[in-house]
Amino acid sequence: MLRRYSASADNTIVNAYQPNLVTRGTGANAGRADILETFSIYGRQATGSQELSRILLKFPVAKINTDRTAGKIPDSGSVSFYLRMFNAPSSKTVPRDYKLVIQALSSSWQEGDGLDLEGYKDTTYDKYGSNWIVANDTLANASATFGGLAALVSDNGTELTLIDYDGDTVTLTTDSSLAPTAGTATKIGTNGISSNAQATQALHVAFAAAIAAGNLSMTLTPTTWTSETSITLTYKYPGPAGNRAIVVPANVTTQGGASGVDGYFTGGTGRWYSVGADYVTKRRPVTQHFSAGTENLEVNVTQFVEDWIKGATSSVGDGYVNYGLGIRFSSSYEASSSARAVRKDSNVIFNPAGAVKSYYTKRFFGRGSQYFFFKPIIEARWNSAKTDDRGNFFFSSSRAPASENLNTLYFYNVVRGRLTNLPGIGSSGKLVVSLFSGSKDNTGPSGSGAARNPLTLCASTYFATASYVSTGIYSCNVCLPSSSVKTVYDVWFSGSDDIGNPNKAKQYFTGSFRPMSIGGGESTAISLYYLSLTNLQPKYLRNDTARLNVFVRKKGWKPTIYTVANTKTETETIISASYRVYRLLDGYPAVPYGTGSENHTGLSYDISGNYFDLDMTLLEPGYAYGLKFAFYDERNLSWNEQHEVFKFRVEDYEY
Repeated sequence: MLRRYSASADNTIVNAYQPNLVTRGTGANAGRADILETFSIYGRQATGSQELSRILLKFPVAKINTDRTAGKIPDSGSVSFYLRMFNAPSSKTVPRDYKLVIQALSSSWQEGDGLDLEGYKDTTYDKYGSNWIVANDTLANASATFGGLAALVSDNGTELTLIDYDGDTVTLTTDSSLAPTAGTATKIGTNGISSNAQATQALHVAFAAAIAAGNLSMTLTPTTWTSETSITLTYKYPGPAGNRAIVVPANVTTQGGASGVDGYFTGGTGRWYSVGADYVTKRRPVTQHFSAGTENLEVNVTQFVEDWIKGATSSVGDGYVNYGLGIRFSSSYEASSSARAVRKDSNVIFNPAGAVKSYYTKRFFGRGSQYFFFKPIIEARWNSAKTDDRGNFFFSSSRAPASENLNTLYFYNVVRGRLTNLPGIGSSGKLVVSLFSGSKDNTGPSGSGAARNPLTLCASTYFATASYVSTGIYSCNVCLPSSSVKTVYDVWFSGSDDIGNPNKAKQYFTGSFRPMSIGGGESTAISLYYLSLTNLQPKYLRNDTARLNVFVRKKGWKPTIYTVANTKTETETIISASYRVYRLLDGYPAVPYGTGSENHTGLSYDISGNYFDLDMTLLEPGYAYGLKFAFYDERNLSWNEQHEVFKFRVEDYEY
């Protein structure tokens, strides 16, 4: 099964020069452009000059979380999330043989209303929208308030470490040989402190000295000490840079906070901490290599999505907050730049080991594209196939490996047409299954009361433990030794009442099946099949989810007169089957085969045959589509696509 989530915001930010090769377009925004672009240009403006473009994306994680809560996607560990972006053909030169990096962003940003990706003239001027320098228009300087510091009275050698906006670290050390009024740019005088006011004065003097010496790019409030019991340090520049920048000793309490806790510079927003966007460093980025350069992007971003779903764990941007993803060339492919270049131009990214050639330009379709299937998406994929062997149950055989001797049985608890968890069992209670031979008239389990004896399973037990699958659905794996029994009855009962005696336990369901013996063959010829979708409709609405039943029988099937007169045609069960959907107009693969580790287009099966659920929101309304199927051939270790095509149309009615 799969679900798709389109991007909720995107933008391209650059430090590239405008056409005059004098002014950089660092203030440019392209949030409304239908194209996203990343490139690296080396030496165009001057020898060693660096010009970069980076992509910002954000996705509706709240919607993903809502779908998980509603049971529409599985829990963590049972689903994979993929970022998919689609190459946009361009008249520009397309680079070859490069690597793109996909990394979580650590700061809030705004999409913006710009369109210009050529002259970079749609600038934000610190208003709505992100660019190379600014993340959003909510300009605020990070600050930290200190108070209640009488514990410094007898301190000597305690360190208070601050990190300013530029990343410079300053450590102030308490010194009991200095009076509170005699602090320096590196010392906090604590001699004779007897009150919170005096302790605050000591900090004020030391902070003021450090600022005056240029050690801290901050401002101090109040500017002069006036018997205050608290003081505030504020970053000179707006932006989130300060939201990470203090180390507090165990016996110092910041106002309103606990002692010995780091991270008290908060509230900063507006600018990026570093030009070109802020990235989460606690998670390894993911990458994709592009050989020809025109490939689509498809990478597993499960780690990021699961972090976002967990939500923010503190007021500090720690990588769990959903700020989206940034996409850029890896550092070895972004243009080289020296420390001297950075000192000369603060819009340049320091990258001494970078490339000394250009990679211009890789373009993707953005969320504003007119093309339904080419917009950036996060695709949730998981194996939702239910393999119910009730119609395909085999006795144990020494000719089969242990895994092939296991059969899976399902119990669907349907109440008034809805799947419902068993009361008292729910998703974690004990549910067990025993197997019985048929009664004399073969209408139910043999025996009654104490005379009812379950069949012995392969592990010399009389019951198998069932597990919870999803709402109202339970399953168990059983192995049954070969015997002459023709019909077997499976009884599902509570495991907590009397697990050793199913006659005393609460019984929930009794099913039946006819087991088969594993037999040999005289030929290795590949079977040919006839397929039919017994409930396919000619039209579906775009919000429908259709459960489609697949009837399969072997070609050349020749029923006897007894079969024709007494039974309906039995369907073949295909153990490994997959589907794909394509647009009939041009053959575009709307839903390709998903036969990898996720097996997200695999078909389920039960006693009635194969089936699958098709979510019509995956398809663009107003078009006709074709369904095709492939069956896996174990002998050739390959997928064989079947010839039949099943056609339908997706509509989007306005009423």
